[in-house]
Amino acid sequence: MVIATSALCVTCASSAASFTEAGMAAEFHVPREVTILSITLFVAGLGIGPLLTGPLSEVYGRNIIYRASYILLCAFTFGVAFAPDIAVHLVFRFLTGLCGSSFLSVSGGSVSDMFENRHVANFLSKAVYTLSPFIGPVAGPLIAGFINQNTNWRWTYRVLIIWSFTQTIALFTLVPETYVPVLRKKKAAMLRKSTGDQNYWAPVDRSNLSLGKAILISCYRPFELVIFERMALLLNIWTSLILGILYLAFQAFPVIFEQHHGFNTQETGLTFLGIGLGMVIGLATQPYWNNFIAKESKKNGGICPPEARLFAGEVGGVLIPISLYWLAFTTYPSVPWIVPIIASIPFGTGIFLVFTSVFTYLVTAYRPIAASAMASNSAMRSSFAAVFPLFAGYMYARLGTVGATALLAGLMTLTVPLPFIFRRIGARLRANSRFAAH
Repeated sequence: MVIATSALCVTCASSAASFTEAGMAAEFHVPREVTILSITLFVAGLGIGPLLTGPLSEVYGRNIIYRASYILLCAFTFGVAFAPDIAVHLVFRFLTGLCGSSFLSVSGGSVSDMFENRHVANFLSKAVYTLSPFIGPVAGPLIAGFINQNTNWRWTYRVLIIWSFTQTIALFTLVPETYVPVLRKKKAAMLRKSTGDQNYWAPVDRSNLSLGKAILISCYRPFELVIFERMALLLNIWTSLILGILYLAFQAFPVIFEQHHGFNTQETGLTFLGIGLGMVIGLATQPYWNNFIAKESKKNGGICPPEARLFAGEVGGVLIPISLYWLAFTTYPSVPWIVPIIASIPFGTGIFLVFTSVFTYLVTAYRPIAASAMASNSAMRSSFAAVFPLFAGYMYARLGTVGATALLAGLMTLTVPLPFIFRRIGARLRANSRFAAH
């Protein structure tokens, strides 16, 4: 719960900035486009950070990474909240994203440390761990909407300071070390000290892999994967487009609901509840997918083929363009405001199904380098999420709410065949791969 709420705090912080833009632009005397960099640089930090924190956690353990990350996150958020100018604000936003990224990379290792493989996908752990990073970007505008409607934009970050400080205390008091190699290392050191016998050593003590080499591999292996593996590249582009569209919505929804329906800031924040509800509905289908995977495993002698994980992605991949087309053609001012909110529900469900499907597929299909597979996906997703909000305003101004949203729907329509194709030919592609599990 502590790790999940810590991840929720980080992802919530990424999108909460979207509703501080008007206040920052007025106070710092900069164009609105410059203030959007507050989201862009934070998300860029989220993409770069895992390349460093992943290897560090495998040398020093999960706990020290979590604690150091949150101490720095809390400290740097002071720089964000009390920045005297836009340059200082943006530098500290990048640093907070960099520090918070450990909860989007290392936390997966903590879950695998605490639960056996057969328990990792059960409903409760899925609900707590998987939903928190997805629901965070939706919760950010909701919380920030109320804050910025009723007080200064800086209070958005002051609230995040309070939240991150509370999480830091919880990480120090409630979260033990879970990484077994590091626990063995500590136990061996205690035994050497208590017995005087210098023959007690843990395997990690004898490892020949240096920290520098581990970080170097962590930096180049994800890019090597997307260069040589077309399947990984296309799945990464697919999930990146989806996350980019979600972050683009933080600029698009104010246009749709404030300009067309006369909503104020806090009411516009509440419009993201549709996407959040869709994600919860996606989570509610998890028992069905668990049963489906169990049946597929039984058919295959107790081993689930990785391609079976893509069934959920097929459903999610169809729901997303349907939702976007529905949203596009209900953004007219004459259409009741509740209709586009309802239209966004399948989008939230599709996001949940596609992401969980692709994540589990990449981990199982590329098991020998699962960490690198996830790092490649994270880096590309973050780059898209960082860039999409920058052109959202121009696109919606030029094409209108109908044209711009329909363009995104058309783009996602082109990606619908991907899970269907890879479910059928994935095994053949893996057989010829130098990275995949055969």
